[in-house]
Amino acid sequence: MLHHRRSFLAASTAWTLLPYAAQSATAESAGNLHLAPFRFDVTPPMGHPCCGGWIKPVEVVDDPLEAIGVVLLGAGKPIVLCAVDWTGILNEAHVAWRTAIAEAAGTTPDRVAVHCVHQHNAPFACLEAEKLVAAQTDLQHIVFPDFHARCIDKARASVEKAIKNSVPISHVAMGSAAVERVASNRRLDRDAEGRVKSMRGSASSDARLIAMPEGLIDPLLRTVAFFNGTQKVASLHYYATHPMSYYADGRVTSDFVGLARKARQAEDATCHHVYFTGCAGNVAAGKYNNGTPKARADLTARMLAGLRASEERLNPVPVKSITWNTAEMLPTARIKPAVQELLASIANKALKGAARNRPAYEVAWARRLEKKIPIVVSALNVDGIRLLHLPAESFVQYQIRATSMVADGRVAVAAYGDGGPWYIPIKEEYPNGGYEVSVAFSDDSIDATMTAAMRRVLIG
Repeated sequence: MLHHRRSFLAASTAWTLLPYAAQSATAESAGNLHLAPFRFDVTPPMGHPCCGGWIKPVEVVDDPLEAIGVVLLGAGKPIVLCAVDWTGILNEAHVAWRTAIAEAAGTTPDRVAVHCVHQHNAPFACLEAEKLVAAQTDLQHIVFPDFHARCIDKARASVEKAIKNSVPISHVAMGSAAVERVASNRRLDRDAEGRVKSMRGSASSDARLIAMPEGLIDPLLRTVAFFNGTQKVASLHYYATHPMSYYADGRVTSDFVGLARKARQAEDATCHHVYFTGCAGNVAAGKYNNGTPKARADLTARMLAGLRASEERLNPVPVKSITWNTAEMLPTARIKPAVQELLASIANKALKGAARNRPAYEVAWARRLEKKIPIVVSALNVDGIRLLHLPAESFVQYQIRATSMVADGRVAVAAYGDGGPWYIPIKEEYPNGGYEVSVAFSDDSIDATMTAAMRRVLIG
């Protein structure tokens, strides 16, 4: 277990480096703006847990997983945006990623946004939860700490190398297009009181659920692109849906959103393409996906069409100013049962799988909040185009709220940042139950807390 201890201590050191300022706003001139694209492989090794140890571990790699991002230079301290083809990065692990990247970029952790795309045949990293399950000799690991540490080393090296090869940026643009027949709301099947009876999920073969309408989604795929003159240097893409067609078969894949991103990268090779999953806590492809290989191919094609269409609507304008805003949020834990009972569940060999594994994540979140380690919400404002960075599996209503806070609606939202809280429903949905509410690790006060943080970083 030496590898585990080394990685844990490194992350714990990083944990103490997070700045605790209540909020900050830094407006900078953009007269010498440069962009440094980076990417590196984060594919797990054979036998590594997928989705935090609940499903079959890695047996085959169908296509590699990547961490992809950009460093913005010349607007005060560097700003880093990164998307990782993993299920989630939580708590200490998330702080460790941002701290390592910040050190490599010569900036501070609050100016680094790290998000997961949220594929399920992929790693799910929570070091405190891993410590808890590793103490049980019969439990599947959550993440291999030595592999996690190697990925952080890769992040550091990749960012350092990228900065040496940055390119000037003169223009920015935002385009959007509706994605057809991909997203659908998961929480439509309800009783007369509005309580959720069943979840439509990422895939469905139930004709009754498939026949239901799409429900509340954000249909738009948004692209924010940076240009050097007329040359498109980087396109950042944002869309809100769970990104799984089928999974739990031990076959590592970036799934339909990652495959679409890779296809777009191949056909537009001179531009650096990054994909962020938006607020998809209650949105998935279940209406349009029966979990077959053909469905994955169809979803990939529809996502690729959306990527192309959003870029066709780009209208570059000169970059004049950049603002980076942050606000910290410290939600309230919603631990049922008590922590000691959760620890007992982890140790209870009569329980199976998630019944022993999931409590470790709840304990990790509770202990994190006891230490008063906040979540950082941030927004990059480039001449009125705002890129908002939110935690965990936020409901799509938060994304819709964010766009309504800004008069022209020019907001692109990345969720699945720090995954510590797991699901973040809106307040009104807590009484309605359902899977998502059952695994929300904070109470309904998180709605007002996060909405206030969003407002601060978007409009001050």
